[in-house]
Amino acid sequence: MSDKFTYRSRGFFGRIPSEPHDLTDRITPVEACIVLCHLGVLEVPAAEDWKLEVGGLVERPVVLTLRELKNFPRREIVSVHQCAGSPLAPDKPTRRVCNVSWAGFRLDHLLEMVGVERTARFVWSHGADSGEFGGIECGHYLKDLPLSRAASDVLVAYQMNGADLLPEHGYPLRLVVPGYYGTNSVKWLRKIELRSERAPGVFTTKWYNDPEPDGSTRPVWGIAPQSIIVWPKPDSQLRRGDLVQVWGWAWGDADLDIVEFSSDEGASWQECRLERIAGWSWTKFVWNWSVREGCTGLLSRARSRSGELQPEAGRRNAIYRVPISVL
Repeated sequence: MSDKFTYRSRGFFGRIPSEPHDLTDRITPVEACIVLCHLGVLEVPAAEDWKLEVGGLVERPVVLTLRELKNFPRREIVSVHQCAGSPLAPDKPTRRVCNVSWAGFRLDHLLEMVGVERTARFVWSHGADSGEFGGIECGHYLKDLPLSRAASDVLVAYQMNGADLLPEHGYPLRLVVPGYYGTNSVKWLRKIELRSERAPGVFTTKWYNDPEPDGSTRPVWGIAPQSIIVWPKPDSQLRRGDLVQVWGWAWGDADLDIVEFSSDEGASWQECRLERIAGWSWTKFVWNWSVREGCTGLLSRARSRSGELQPEAGRRNAIYRVPISVL
């Protein structure tokens, strides 16, 4: 991890993605996808020299080149990629989200090759990016996930929407953890460790931990149930009595049970028609609504099969409201 890299951009770098009403495609174009880099954007001119180290609680530590890594069976998945929001304002909903096709190889294939020891419980992933964030020198970007999650389509990815990763998306190699917030999908992946405890970096200890009622904290891993209305778009002018097809996207780490729609500020809810598709992609919901006089906003909320429901406010997955006017 001692390599020195040049940076296309130093320090926090972000490109805000499309607004919910612009997310009309099932697969979000790369130029419309969210880009958030805590420590900067690396410039990697010679991808053929890139190496990934795998060590820690493994039987056969290895260092593999990018060429060797691409010999693993190729795997493609489509998954929601969502920002968890700023770690400095964790309860503020940002709805920075996209739906992406990723290609690479399964992490569990790599772990099978090195042999994971019985005492391992967590996978630590190290990015090559380093620098300062929130007034703290971070060394390099370090995250973790439970080892049990590694069997759930976690990818070591080198392509996005059918093309090589762009620098700001982690070229040439990144982790992709479908169903988890994007902060866990480490870019410029240089090292993987198997450990018995959680990683000690500031992005796992100080930031990206939600408080629990008993005073403990919970890692910001799985995406909570969420939905957005794509149409009608904000500030639409609709005619009373018209039949309008309200539609949008819903997603979450856990399987969704229902998505509901409200046109009376949440006083009542109607269950939408919901696609049933396998995998990690967002799913489309539809409600045919007869525009009524006096309506000023449209709401949607998703509920997981475990019963978790989008809250009205105060959480990163709070209900999204679309203001409208009725003529």
